[in-house]
Amino acid sequence: MKLAPSILAADLADLAAALSVCEQGGAELVHVDVMDGHFVPNLSFGVPMVAALKRHTELPLDVHLMVSNPDRLLEDYLAAGADRISVHWEVAEHLHRTLAIIREGGGEAGVVVNPGTPVELLEDVLEALDFVLVMSVNPGFAGQAFIPRALDKARRLRAMIERQGLAVEIDMDGGLGPDTVPRAVEAGVEVCVVGSAIFGREDPLAAMAEIHANRRKEDR
Repeated sequence: MKLAPSILAADLADLAAALSVCEQGGAELVHVDVMDGHFVPNLSFGVPMVAALKRHTELPLDVHLMVSNPDRLLEDYLAAGADRISVHWEVAEHLHRTLAIIREGGGEAGVVVNPGTPVELLEDVLEALDFVLVMSVNPGFAGQAFIPRALDKARRLRAMIERQGLAVEIDMDGGLGPDTVPRAVEAGVEVCVVGSAIFGREDPLAAMAEIHANRRKEDR
């Protein structure tokens, strides 16, 4: 399992320090939430912010576009340093084309499904994906409670991927922490996006160490 701290949950006045925590704590990715105030109510992290983050870390930037018209932004975020970009199934009218743009631009391509979106809708697009991000909360707000139904979705998705003989990665985002990460890993999740359970703690490094310890128990 890979750990991807969500930088949105950090102190936004000191993101360089948050990136340092990610690196020291053994994160494999940095998750960057982009919100447009339309698809989700809040606004966050434009292209210049992603470019600034890229200058301060060697960790891959995992950019999650919670926006209504992702196609118009893809090339800009790739140029800013996004290593992975995920778009929501709910807004991608021509998903194959969107994923192709990401891959042709040198990024890994992912699709996100909201809690109310069945993973079975991805059956015909799995071969065009590098990863699927299963939302275990409704997108747009930090600190929400984990939706247990997401675990069953991850299991069904894993079965679909294995039936097609693909190497598509399963990510999960929302309400994850020391208690829920092991359950997600058991369900087949390979990347856990964790925000408040890291940056909301007094000692983020200790929080990351606890998550790593719990995931190693599950890996065994």
